[in-house]
Amino acid sequence: MQTSGMRIAIFAVLVVGVASLAALPTGAVETTAREAILVDTATDTVLLDKDADVSMPPASMSKIMTVYLVFERLKDGRLSLDDEFLVSEKAWRKGGSKMFVKVGNRVRIEDLLRGVIVQSGNDACIVLAEGISGSEEAFAEEMTRKAAALGMTGSRFANATGWPDPNQRMTARDLATLAKHIVQDFPDYYHYFSETEFVWNDIKQPNRNPILYASVGADGLKTGHTEEAGYGLTASAVQDSRRLILVLNGLESEKARAEESERLLGWGFREFGNYALVQPGEVVDEAPVWLGETATVAAMVPDGLTLTLPRKARAEMKVKVVYEAPVTAPIVAGQEVGKMIVSVPGAEPIVVPLQAADAVARLGPIGRITAGLRFLVFGAQ
Repeated sequence: MQTSGMRIAIFAVLVVGVASLAALPTGAVETTAREAILVDTATDTVLLDKDADVSMPPASMSKIMTVYLVFERLKDGRLSLDDEFLVSEKAWRKGGSKMFVKVGNRVRIEDLLRGVIVQSGNDACIVLAEGISGSEEAFAEEMTRKAAALGMTGSRFANATGWPDPNQRMTARDLATLAKHIVQDFPDYYHYFSETEFVWNDIKQPNRNPILYASVGADGLKTGHTEEAGYGLTASAVQDSRRLILVLNGLESEKARAEESERLLGWGFREFGNYALVQPGEVVDEAPVWLGETATVAAMVPDGLTLTLPRKARAEMKVKVVYEAPVTAPIVAGQEVGKMIVSVPGAEPIVVPLQAADAVARLGPIGRITAGLRFLVFGAQ
């Protein structure tokens, strides 16, 4: 015999680990970029979305995937920074941005990486692609496969450089996903993206990423430009241990790219904050138990809960815990026993499952009879 009903606990606004506010109001800022996305990486909260899922030519921003495949091989030991690849005539002849490698020379992987990341060298990309996969075409196929494995559903590659091709397409959201993976998957190699210059063949070239020279905590990643793509940038910046990733494309000039990237990153850091509501494993409430050896079970959010919120909206946040009470024993540890609902003005409510911290065994026959009689006499307790 089980009582039924909804038990609701209302919490003050200071109850905290890992969930994203899926639908923040993003109309508070405009951008002249054709496509744009701004993401807080701690919670995967999208702060700005302008046609972020539209297929677009990524230009040299697609070189980030070329670098990803090299970093992956360095991390698992298939390559070392001191390995050397041969410069083919195809790589040497390639136009556009160049590292200025010489045909027939052998060049260290580390130097080629700097040539790609700092100098945006198309020639360096082709040397790496041919050295790893035998041909640029085969390497591009691997780029596409890796994109799919990383959940980049709008990306496909025809070359390693970002050279204009109708089959070379990405989305701003995919570029943000890729940038996050570069940062998180390869902490030992990501520092190359923050280098501001590189000298090769007696030619010193500066990093074209304008945000590296601004005061917003930027530490990477990559610019892009073709006539079709316009001016683009995938950038990452950190302030107070909080990382934002910004992707812009379709801007009209280098100046616009520099100004928009600095403005939007500044806006993201200034207007939003990350707030820990539930620490990992913290007990949020005690859920009532029916026919269990204990009357309640601790309810928790195993991974905790951290939200990215507009700073001005935090004071209006409301948190409540809801149960279909009581929860019938037996209960296993990790079983969902209720939900936490977080409400913020201007956004969809966030629903977070609450799990049992411990197992609760079912009462034996005598205990169940006693509980039933108690209910008949006294009603729900």
